[in-house]
This record gives sequence, C-alpha cells and structure tokens, in this order.
Amino acid sequence: MSRIKLSPNGLDVSRIALGMWRLSSWQFTAAQCLELLEQALELGITTIDHADIYGSESGFGEAMALAPSLRDRLQLVTKCGIVLRDQQSALRVSHYDTSRAHIIASVENSLRYLRTDYVDVLLIHRPDPLMQADEVAEAFRALEQAGKVRHFGVSNFTPAQFDLLASRVTLVTNQVELSPLHLDPLHDGTLDQCQRLGISPMIWSALGGGRLFSEKTLQIDRLNNVLSLLAAHYGVSLTTIVYAWLLQHPSNPIVLTGSGRIAAIKEAVAGTKLTLSREHWFAIWSASTGTPVP
Repeated sequence: MSRIKLSPNGLDVSRIALGMWRLSSWQFTAAQCLELLEQALELGITTIDHADIYGSESGFGEAMALAPSLRDRLQLVTKCGIVLRDQQSALRVSHYDTSRAHIIASVENSLRYLRTDYVDVLLIHRPDPLMQADEVAEAFRALEQAGKVRHFGVSNFTPAQFDLLASRVTLVTNQVELSPLHLDPLHDGTLDQCQRLGISPMIWSALGGGRLFSEKTLQIDRLNNVLSLLAAHYGVSLTTIVYAWLLQHPSNPIVLTGSGRIAAIKEAVAGTKLTLSREHWFAIWSASTGTPVP
C-alpha cells in the first residue's frame, strides 16, 4: 500500500488506518486482536486509531504485550477531550475538557493502557467551546518535551477552530466525518484548508457508520444503484468503490476502516489501487446530493 506524509513535517502513515472504535464489541481475545493486527500489517496498514473513550486501548495493549517488537512498525493515534457522564454525579452530563491537566492525565492513561512509551499522534477529539488555545498548546509542548507524544492534531474541527489552535502549535491533521452520505467537508472549507496547508485529513465513518449498506432511504437507494454499476464496471466490491472515491480527493486523506473482519479490511485496501474516472467520481456525488452538477 502507498504511504504518505501526514504533513510537511509529519510522520509517514498508511493510506488506510485501522480504527479501533468497535474493538470492545468484537470481544476479541488478546491473541485474536494480535492476529488481526498482524494481518493488517501484511496488507500494509500500519496506522492504528484509538480514543480514550473507545475502551479499545487496554485490549489493544494486551495484544501488543504478546508481540512488543511490533510497536516500531506502528503509528498509534489516540484522542482526548471528551468526558463521558459520571453516574455518581448529580447532573450526569457528558462534557468536554481540554484543560492542561485533563490532556496530560488522559495521555498518561493511554500510554499505560497501550503499553507504550509514546503515541505518534494525539488529537483533540471534539471542538470545546471553553478551549483555551494557549493552555492546550502548553499541554502539547509539555507532552512533546517529555517524549510522550510526537505529533498533534484535532478531530471534527471547523476551519476557524483549526486555525485558532494552529496559531499556537503545529497541527498535522484534522480527523473528520466524510462519506457518500455526509459531504460537508467537501464544501465547508475543511478539505480546502487541508490542501492549502499540505496536511492530510483522516476520514472516519467512510461507510456512514454502516448505514450505507444497511438502511433504506431515497439517498441510499440512489447511491447503491450507482455504486453497484461502478462495482460491476471495475470488477470490485461496493465497499472498494467507496474507499477509492474518498481516497481520490486531492487533500490525500487517510481513511479509517472500522471492521474487525479481514475480508472487509481487504476491500478497503483495494480502494488504494483503484482510480475512478472523473465522470464516475461525480456520479457518486450526484447520487448523494440528488442533483446534477450545477
């Protein structure tokens, strides 16, 4: 699989990243998780995506303990900043926390769970209305100087929110939702900003959280009709067509696959080897919007 730099001064990453959001629901043993990781590595996937709230880090760390030599071959990404509601609290309200203390404490926990000395990329998971950019930058610098985090980025930030934090500290990516069901980053300036800055976005929910192939709506019906025609034309699966469509954007995205099935992961990887014609790319765009190109 081809590899790219996440940013001009960033690290090399695989174009497909293995998303660990659902790891706990797969109910894998440590040995099964390690087997999936080794199979992904054989396909060229070296970038692994976590978050402190996914509940994936400890299970992944147990797998890594079985083969610690694999660490040098991986780029581990994790996120922080979301605090889930506390059942002991009277209010029980989930909230955001991008304070210096919370960021550093979250990273310390992630390192312990992942059984590693550092993470390659730390992302602020969601925009925090109470975020103090200088305080976040201070936490980032402290973690970098301690050798605990090598690069920093954000997730789900608007271009203005990205610019604010980037005015204080170097950011290497913005992880955003993009799929044939959710086109906003194509038109709201998010991917334009990535291309202008020379950073690659990371894409989550490439298949619309599975809705693309499991639900019935007018939009999904239009998309599946077009995807089926293209899959037959190129001799690949519908999933591969979707990944190829996402990967073709000139911002050079890294696309997450959230499946624990190696067959599904292979379909995502196959998308790195396929280039759609412009007509076919816009056929998917038009099927999503329900309108022809203006």
